[in-house]
Amino acid sequence: MQSQDIERLIEEQLPGARAMVRGDDGVHFEAIVVSADFAGKSLLQQHRLVYAALGGRMEREEIHALALKTYTPDAWQRLPA
Repeated sequence: MQSQDIERLIEEQLPGARAMVRGDDGVHFEAIVVSADFAGKSLLQQHRLVYAALGGRMEREEIHALALKTYTPDAWQRLPA
Protein backbone atom coordinates (compact mmCIF):
# COMPACT_ATOMS: atom_id res chain seq x y z
CA MET A 1 0.00 0.00 0.00
CA GLN A 2 1.25 3.49 -0.83
CA SER A 3 0.87 6.76 1.08
CA GLN A 4 -1.32 8.21 -1.67
CA ASP A 5 -3.70 5.24 -1.41
CA ILE A 6 -4.17 5.84 2.31
CA GLU A 7 -4.73 9.56 1.76
CA ARG A 8 -7.36 8.80 -0.89
CA LEU A 9 -9.18 6.28 1.32
CA ILE A 10 -9.34 8.66 4.28
CA GLU A 11 -10.44 11.62 2.18
CA GLU A 12 -13.11 9.57 0.39
CA GLN A 13 -14.55 8.16 3.61
CA LEU A 14 -14.34 11.40 5.61
CA PRO A 15 -15.69 13.98 3.16
CA GLY A 16 -14.01 17.35 3.60
CA ALA A 17 -11.03 15.84 5.42
CA ARG A 18 -7.45 16.54 4.46
CA ALA A 19 -5.00 13.67 4.94
CA MET A 20 -1.23 13.94 4.73
CA VAL A 21 0.47 10.53 4.88
CA ARG A 22 4.15 9.59 4.83
CA GLY A 23 5.77 6.19 4.69
CA ASP A 24 8.36 4.58 2.50
CA ASP A 25 8.30 0.86 3.27
CA GLY A 26 4.68 0.11 2.30
CA VAL A 27 3.49 -0.99 5.77
CA HIS A 28 4.59 1.68 8.31
CA PHE A 29 3.01 5.11 7.94
CA GLU A 30 2.58 8.47 9.67
CA ALA A 31 -0.59 10.43 9.04
CA ILE A 32 -1.97 13.84 9.89
CA VAL A 33 -5.70 14.13 9.33
CA VAL A 34 -7.67 17.37 9.58
CA SER A 35 -11.46 17.03 9.64
CA ALA A 36 -14.46 18.97 10.91
CA ASP A 37 -15.93 15.56 11.81
CA PHE A 38 -13.51 15.45 14.76
CA ALA A 39 -15.17 18.40 16.52
CA GLY A 40 -16.55 17.41 19.93
CA LYS A 41 -15.02 13.91 19.75
CA SER A 42 -12.36 12.44 22.00
CA LEU A 43 -8.96 11.57 20.56
CA LEU A 44 -9.93 7.89 20.64
CA GLN A 45 -13.15 8.58 18.73
CA GLN A 46 -11.22 10.61 16.15
CA HIS A 47 -8.73 7.79 15.61
CA ARG A 48 -11.55 5.26 15.30
CA LEU A 49 -13.08 7.35 12.51
CA VAL A 50 -9.80 7.22 10.61
CA TYR A 51 -9.38 3.46 11.19
CA ALA A 52 -12.95 2.90 9.98
CA ALA A 53 -12.14 4.90 6.84
CA LEU A 54 -9.34 2.43 6.11
CA GLY A 55 -11.91 -0.36 5.86
CA GLY A 56 -10.14 -3.17 7.72
CA ARG A 57 -6.71 -2.73 6.13
CA MET A 58 -5.13 -2.47 9.59
CA GLU A 59 -6.69 -5.78 10.68
CA ARG A 60 -5.54 -7.48 7.46
CA GLU A 61 -2.08 -5.98 8.05
CA GLU A 62 -1.99 -4.24 4.69
CA ILE A 63 -1.04 -1.36 6.96
CA HIS A 64 1.07 -2.69 9.81
CA ALA A 65 1.52 0.56 11.73
CA LEU A 66 -0.05 3.99 11.50
CA ALA A 67 1.19 6.84 13.69
CA LEU A 68 -1.81 9.15 13.69
CA LYS A 69 -2.33 12.81 14.58
CA THR A 70 -5.83 14.22 14.20
CA TYR A 71 -6.99 17.84 14.30
CA THR A 72 -10.13 19.84 13.77
CA PRO A 73 -9.66 22.65 11.24
CA ASP A 74 -9.60 25.20 14.10
CA ALA A 75 -6.95 23.27 16.03
CA TRP A 76 -4.88 22.88 12.84
CA GLN A 77 -5.02 26.65 12.22
CA ARG A 78 -3.81 27.35 15.78
CA LEU A 79 -0.63 25.25 15.39
CA PRO A 80 2.56 27.28 15.18
CA ALA A 81 3.85 27.64 11.63
